[in-house]
Amino acid sequence: MRKINRKIATLLGSSTLAITAKVKELKSKGVDVINFAAGEPDFDTPDFIKKAGILAIEKGFTKYTPSTGTLDLKEAIARRFLKDNNLQYKPSQIVVSCGAKHNIFNLVQVLVDEGDEVIYSSPYWVSYPEMVKVAGGTSKIIATDIKTNFKITGEQFKRAVTKNSRVLILNSPSNPTGMIYTKKELQDIAEICVKHNIFVISDEIYEKLVYTNEPYVSIASLGTDIYNLTATVNGVSKSFSMTGWRIGYCGAPQEVVEYIQKFQDHTTSNPTSISQMAALAALNASEESIVKMREEFSRRCDAMCSYLEKIPAISFSRPQGAFYVFCNISKLGLDSMTIAKRILEEVNVAVIPGEGFGADQYIRLSFATSMEQIKEGTQRIADWVQKFSSKEKLVESSK
Repeated sequence: MRKINRKIATLLGSSTLAITAKVKELKSKGVDVINFAAGEPDFDTPDFIKKAGILAIEKGFTKYTPSTGTLDLKEAIARRFLKDNNLQYKPSQIVVSCGAKHNIFNLVQVLVDEGDEVIYSSPYWVSYPEMVKVAGGTSKIIATDIKTNFKITGEQFKRAVTKNSRVLILNSPSNPTGMIYTKKELQDIAEICVKHNIFVISDEIYEKLVYTNEPYVSIASLGTDIYNLTATVNGVSKSFSMTGWRIGYCGAPQEVVEYIQKFQDHTTSNPTSISQMAALAALNASEESIVKMREEFSRRCDAMCSYLEKIPAISFSRPQGAFYVFCNISKLGLDSMTIAKRILEEVNVAVIPGEGFGADQYIRLSFATSMEQIKEGTQRIADWVQKFSSKEKLVESSK
């Protein structure tokens, strides 16, 4: 076999994508699988957005655009940042890429050099460690748990900082936990970043899916100093159910954007022209479709949590945003991969093991599916846990 780049050779595949592929395979064979593995809304892209994409094709808007996006789309994004986050970005400070993931990858590659430390908390989104590996950086992971609602404190962050710390990745609302940082928590973190000149990549892709009455706060909005040290990442994938359209964006300091542009010039060139026109229609529209989707996700969250509360061997912290419940399964005494594999094979319910998120005592359940599926799927899990627990007791009593 040919010699493979050592950084690429060490990369781990995405557990979420692998299980999603397995679910599709089983469904194609007629297996009745309940899918709690989904990392995308189950709603269709709104019709007015699809029509904008079709119109772009009909009008021949199918050629190259500037590599970091059209001016019209950047202006719409700038208006959104100002309206939603109180962030003033010029169009020249905005990069449009092939999804929020692409933006984060670009930022890590531009900001992180060999040996630089990138700080983030566990549980983390599965792609963060692999992005850092490709850049040659070192992941400095701060462990959190259900007792602290999976959030790092200012004190924890302060202890983690070293002379090699360069970047902090924040994800709020979080995938996989659904937690959201408060303004005070962000202020504590921002103060440390400014003191030590640590750049923040703020992953805010689930910003529109929040189920609390507290106003959502972007860390970059907390003052000029932290604004100048932050890239705010967002996109249309979750809020407008446009995951396959692959449009994400970020606002960042001018110098950082210029380097991202150079990098993107030589990788993807521009995001799809047709998708950019669809995203422009989405961002210029009212939030009616978002509100409806958020209300439905809130109801589903309530339902899933109420069913899971009845399973004694499982515990969780109620999510404040996104569409996941992160469940502690440590009482079952097996690792998350084994639990996920057995639940899928024995009762046909797909969940994501916490191992890929740096939390092997947990599994992630998505409520991006119907109420009927949520009820049926959680009941199957409850039945499986009861049967499993009974067998374990029998084994123990026979020893």
